This record gives sequence, structure tokens and C-alpha cells, in this order.
Amino acid sequence: MARLTKSHVMLWIAVAGILTVSAKMAWRLSESVALARGSEPLQNSPTKPRTRLLIVGDSTAVGTGASHPLASLAGLLVQDFPAMLIVNRARDGAQFADVLSQMEGVETFDMVLVMAGGNDVIRMRGLKELRDDVGRVTQRARELADYVVLMPAGNVGNAPFFFAPLSWMMEWRSRKLHAAVREAAGKYAAVYVNLFHEHSDDPFVLRPELNASDGLHPSDAGYQEWFRELLKQTHLKIL
Repeated sequence: MARLTKSHVMLWIAVAGILTVSAKMAWRLSESVALARGSEPLQNSPTKPRTRLLIVGDSTAVGTGASHPLASLAGLLVQDFPAMLIVNRARDGAQFADVLSQMEGVETFDMVLVMAGGNDVIRMRGLKELRDDVGRVTQRARELADYVVLMPAGNVGNAPFFFAPLSWMMEWRSRKLHAAVREAAGKYAAVYVNLFHEHSDDPFVLRPELNASDGLHPSDAGYQEWFRELLKQTHLKIL
């Protein structure tokens, strides 16, 4: 039998590590799919609405990861603003380019909340195309409402779903996403809610309970964290 050298041992350790990481990511992916299947976008139709809100975007706008629709961001809005009419056209898996179709055939609103970008980061959407998509979405949203809020997902590279070196790529792409959203917000007079954090001060790293079981979406507590940031960085309460 051939004698195992140190390099052979290191190689087998590396292979074992890769297989372990792959198995964890496969499990989390199946968990993410299951969470998406169980989620539905919450809407609210009060008899005499004081304000009218349109929500568009991806699974974070749907509320995937929350234990119940009322624990989603839309649900938290309903609890704080029960007289707010909410039309939620968000869909799991949507990229910024898909958000345009979500705004077709709708009337004007007091506010449009756009929650998208995570899928563009993960699916390696071209950066130029992404910037163009963000611009078109923001421009269209401003045609529908005077007050537009852009709220992309935070630092995707910090999500427990990813491991290095892939997490490094996700962080770099997240920076590019936020730069594109910040630019579009400035150009079209929209409000940019910044959820991006470095690893050392990211609440979702410091408090693991903010992450849903798939390590990719927010949990109930995670959506509460996002809701606090939404109220802090916007003028929702005076609309």
C-alpha cells in the first residue's frame, strides 16, 4: 500500500471540507425552496385608507423566512399603519428586471417600496445590466408615486448560506448593487434604505437569530430589524 504523504493528507482534508460545505449548501438551498413555497405576499385593504402603498420586489418583499405573513415587512407595516392600503406584487425569485412587470397595469400610489437585488447578486447578473435595471425600475416607480423607497438586501456575502471564497464574491457584488441603487436614488429623487454592513458590525452576523433556517432570508426577528431601519431612514410616519 502506498504511503500517505503530508500533501496527500492535506488534499483529502480539503476534499472533505469541500464535500461538507457542498452538503450544507444543498440542504440550505432545499430549505430556502421550502420557505418560498410556504410564503405569500401580504396585502391590506382598509375601508378608508389614509395612504396607498405598492410593494414590489423579490422574496424579501414577499416575506419568505417569516413564520407568518404578519411577521413579514408588509405585515409589520400593517400592524403599525392599519389604515394603509397595501398592494403587494412581489414574487419569489424576482430580479430587478422582473420588477418592471410587477408595476404594469397599476394606478398611482402615495408610495412605492422596492425590495430587490439579492437575486441579481446571487445569479451573477451583469453589472451594467443591473445598473440599467435599477434605473428603469426607479424611474417607473417615480411615475407611480411621489415617494419611492429603494430597500435592497444587505451584505449578501455575510449570509450564513455562503462560505468563503464564494462569500467574498457575494460581498463584492453586494457593494456594486448598493452603489447602483444609491446612484439611482440620487438621480430620480428616491429614498435609499441602506442595509449594508461590514462583517464586523452586521446585526445578522452578531445575532444569528435574525437569519431564517435557510441562512439566506431574514427570520421574524430579521424582518423586525429591517422594519426598524425602514422607519429610521424614511419619512413613513408622516406620509
